[in-house]
Amino acid sequence: MKILMVGHYPPHRGGVARHVKELVECLRTRHEVHVLTYGTVKVREGGVYSIKVPNIFGLRGISFVLLASKVIRRLHEKNNYDVIHAHYVGTTSYSAILSGVRPVVITAHGSDLEFMSKLPLGRYFVKESLIKADKVIAVSHYLAKKALRLGAREVKVIPNWTTLSGRSERKAIVFLGRIARYKGIYDFIRLAEHFPEEEFLVAGEGPRIKAPENVKFLGYVRAEEVLSKAKVLVLPSRREGFGLVILEANSFGVPVLGRDIGGIRELIRHGKNGYLFNTLEEAVEFLNRLLEGKEGAKRGAIGKRISTLYSLEKACREVEKVYGEVVR
Repeated sequence: MKILMVGHYPPHRGGVARHVKELVECLRTRHEVHVLTYGTVKVREGGVYSIKVPNIFGLRGISFVLLASKVIRRLHEKNNYDVIHAHYVGTTSYSAILSGVRPVVITAHGSDLEFMSKLPLGRYFVKESLIKADKVIAVSHYLAKKALRLGAREVKVIPNWTTLSGRSERKAIVFLGRIARYKGIYDFIRLAEHFPEEEFLVAGEGPRIKAPENVKFLGYVRAEEVLSKAKVLVLPSRREGFGLVILEANSFGVPVLGRDIGGIRELIRHGKNGYLFNTLEEAVEFLNRLLEGKEGAKRGAIGKRISTLYSLEKACREVEKVYGEVVR
């Protein structure tokens, strides 16, 4: 089968780029897979095509829609793809729809349906993509429900996975993600104020914000570098379509404390591999429990077992089944 993936791809950072990269590598063991992405950095990999677009929010996406739709048609004429698979519902997926090449499979990852769908033009791209796609995949049941409300006829849930595995030295409480209000960074800082004797680590890109002395900002680091030091991972996001860092933390035997919203509640089994909270007071209470030696170790061990249920090979096979349903 010949497949064209459209979406973020390394050297882009973030969950979508990593998802596409790992899925491509898995599929390439059985299929011919090409990738169409964008960026200012040249991708030096065979079968990967990159479109230059202005690095300005709004203009970047619209430019990609117009340019990518033409490139998809041109690549299809040359390579005769069996399926186009676009990642991130919005500008990326709409470029595939606009190209006129079929069939088109699209995957919803989170902020596309949580954020893009609330922008005037973004909502148009999202709805048109969901309505006209041959198949829609969502990485969580929470996102699947949102996709159906936005016009998708049918949605297949194929969860994310983690390829990480390790053991933590249990030294610090960790926040892993973009430093942004919607990620709950200020709640993480407030939590640190309640535990002045504990070390809190913030790993992710974003502005430096005011914090007590027990909080250290690491900038961007690989997930395994910081998780190997974690006692507990805290995910206080205000919106989250999946929450991959939960699986990544669990793969290191690290228990997780997360806000009771969206895809987070599908991955944290309350009282098993961690705890869900709604208020700061609850977060303080549950973090206290997880910092108790035996309690934290027990939740982490359960999390380690749970993380193994989410494998790349399993997801890859499920994606192949979706392709089989649309390829004529």
